[in-house]
Order: sequence, then C-alpha cells, then structure tokens
Amino acid sequence: MLSLIASDIFVKPASYNIIFAGTPQFSVPALRALIQSSHKVVAVYTQPDRPSGRGRKLTASPVKEHALQYDLPIYQPQNLKNPEEQQRLVDLKADLMVVVAYGLILPKVVLQGPRLGCINIHASLLPRWRGAAPIQRAVVEGDTETGITIMQMDEGLDTGAMLYKVHCPIEQNDTSEMLHLRLAGMGAEALLHTLSHLTSIKPESQDHRLATYAHKITKEEAEIDWSSSADTIAKKIRGFNPWPIMYTRSGEVVIRIWQASVIEVLDVGAEPGEIISSESHGIDVATGKNILRLEKLQLPGGRVLSVSDIIHAKHAELAAGKKLGK
Repeated sequence: MLSLIASDIFVKPASYNIIFAGTPQFSVPALRALIQSSHKVVAVYTQPDRPSGRGRKLTASPVKEHALQYDLPIYQPQNLKNPEEQQRLVDLKADLMVVVAYGLILPKVVLQGPRLGCINIHASLLPRWRGAAPIQRAVVEGDTETGITIMQMDEGLDTGAMLYKVHCPIEQNDTSEMLHLRLAGMGAEALLHTLSHLTSIKPESQDHRLATYAHKITKEEAEIDWSSSADTIAKKIRGFNPWPIMYTRSGEVVIRIWQASVIEVLDVGAEPGEIISSESHGIDVATGKNILRLEKLQLPGGRVLSVSDIIHAKHAELAAGKKLGK
C-alpha cells in the first residue's frame, strides 16, 4: 500500500534533468525507470570498477553496465572530496540528483549542487534502520514490515526530511534476497511518483528519537552461536542470505546453512550444537531454546543441496550425536 506524506493534489508533472548515482543491482530498477520516463538522465555516477572473481578481473558495477547500454555519460571518481570533481558535477547544471545505494559520502557542495538538491531511495521506513544494511537488519531483527522512503538528503546519515513512503510486509520465510528484489522495484515506482508530485510535496522531518542504525554486515557475524535460540539463528539465516551466509563447523569442516526452520519443543534434551537426528527431511540440531531443522546446506567446494541429497551421500560429520560449532 502506498502512503503519501504530502497532499496528492494534481499538478502537471515536470520533466527534470537528473544526475543518477548508484552502484549495486538494487540501484538498477530506479535507473531503468528514469531512462524510460520523461525525465532526462544527464550523467551517471557509480563507484570505480573493482576486482572480482577468482581471477580478480576489474568488473564494472551493475549500474555502469546498464548505463553503457544507453550511452549515458558515466563518472567514477574514487570520492567526491576533490574540488575539481565537485565542480564537474555542479557544472552539469542538473535539476536534481537521485542517489540509490551509491556508497560514497556526498559533501555539502555536492548536496547543494543541483537546483533541487539530492534525493535518496532508502530501503526502510525511516527513521528505522538508517545506515548501510537496512534490509538485512530488518530480517535479522524479526521486523514484520519494512518499505521504501524517498528522502531529501542532508549532511547527516539518512537523517533528511521524508518525501514519500511505501510500505512492504516481511513474510515469515522472506530472505534478504527476496526482500531486496521486491524493494528495488518498489523503490523505482516510488521515485517516479515522487518526481511527479515534487512541487506539491511538503517534506516531513524524521523523529530522531525513533532512529535505529543498520550497521554494515560482517563475515564474523555469520558464525552460528548454538547457545542462541533457534528463532534467533533462523532469522539470521534468512537475513544473511545471499551474503555472507550463516555457517557452522564440524571439526575443521565449514558447513554453510542456506535454509532452516524452527521446531518448538518443551525440552531440547541435548547440548546446544548437538545433532539430535539426521533424516532426509532435515537435520535437527539443539539450540539454547527449541530445535533448528537444517534443510539446505553447502559443504566445502560443493553446491547448495537439500538435506535429502546430503544424507544420501553419507557425510559422517552430519550424523546424529555429532557436535557442531567451535
């Protein structure tokens, strides 16, 4: 359901000259929507090509790859602190800069460069989950709802006035990847709606007392602590899918957990991390509260497999009675 903060009084939509700044796949639907709209993308800013894959070959960002298909001017500064880079952006004389997961800090001179400033597509219902990982943190913390906020950018971290909000439920089995795909499309739609009503929107200040911060995800967070509850672990498995993927150890073997479910019991009857049973429908592991049923796993050098396939391969490290974890 759409939730317009401003009045929805009809006005003839303006056509804007726009600088687009974004880097990952999440940004692409918004760029595509702008290209297909009446607005003109005068330049695309994205992060420099990075080494990727086993060969460490320099690879363009998804945003750059999409922009190249339309012969759009592309700029890839290491940062925007250089006065020459700042002036080049200002000289584009854009009406507006649209920022979607760009990944670089915008100095004040850049924020004030375009005639109407800079707006951001943020993947949460601000002021909840400001910061780098709003989608993952919402899933990990068990939120039942998230969404998109179109925000007027200021010098703070996701602290600017809100222009438009779109609400999105988080389903019980949603992974971050599933939510990522839905929110990317919703963000593109919300952006076009905001641009169509920009002259009539009355920005709404955030209530900073309600702010929470979505810290960047680290690989260190992905190792399972079996003394936690099964529910806590299951939410992390969904939240850290597709990266960095929750994992545990059986001796020296690292096992990545792609899918699991919670089995509620009155008495676990085993130490946290102990494999209670290993059957084709799932591997049941004791936790600090309730049982976690492992359903899809990945062993070193292998593909993601259902537990049924793994059981048939007779992996001894996943037999009943074995202990997982450090």
